[in-house]
Amino acid sequence: MQLPFSAEQFFDVFRRYNEFVWPAQVALNVAAVFAAAAAWRAHARRSSPWARTALVVLAGLWLWTGIVYFKTFFATVTPAGEIFGSLFIAEAALLMLCAWQDEPLVPSSRSGAAVGASLIAYALLLYPVAGMLAGHHYPAQPTFGAPCPLTIFTFGVFCLFPASIYRFALVMPLLWTAIASFAAFEFHVHEDLGLLVAAAATIAVMLHERSGLRQRSRRSPEPHVTA
Repeated sequence: MQLPFSAEQFFDVFRRYNEFVWPAQVALNVAAVFAAAAAWRAHARRSSPWARTALVVLAGLWLWTGIVYFKTFFATVTPAGEIFGSLFIAEAALLMLCAWQDEPLVPSSRSGAAVGASLIAYALLLYPVAGMLAGHHYPAQPTFGAPCPLTIFTFGVFCLFPASIYRFALVMPLLWTAIASFAAFEFHVHEDLGLLVAAAATIAVMLHERSGLRQRSRRSPEPHVTA
């Protein structure tokens, strides 16, 4: 499949975006750290309010990427930018639905939490380092707020309380993983290959955690009813 834009155009979008929004990248990273801290606190304390806070901030990040990155900048090189932007905005709405559900929070196991923490650390700390090692330098490189590091970060948050995330909220991150991985191979954006690992790890955590919940539910004794 031939992409409708060149590598030069692809990286020029990042350059124009980063130069225009600076210093918003700092605020986006601060928001992500806050969301990660809220998600970790939610996991540790089984706190639905903290989980709600993390998901609301995460929804705001997806909204930013949909409107600012895709519709304002990426759409200048391909009409697909408008479509992607709308999909990211829709994901923001889905995350808000997850945030306001009435079901009690179900935190992941220690292994699920470890996976989530690793993915969050990769998205915020190791992703930019991997980009520089691959020869991509600011401003012509993805920064947090661009779709790929945000998607990896989202997978990490999902791993902290996977049973509390609606399955349909996973569709857009998985779809973007498939789309962006092709561009990663085509344009040698090796740091984006972390999307494939993040997606596979998150699916594994979700399946494991939901299976564990079903098993515990079956083992729970039914309440005794007296006449």
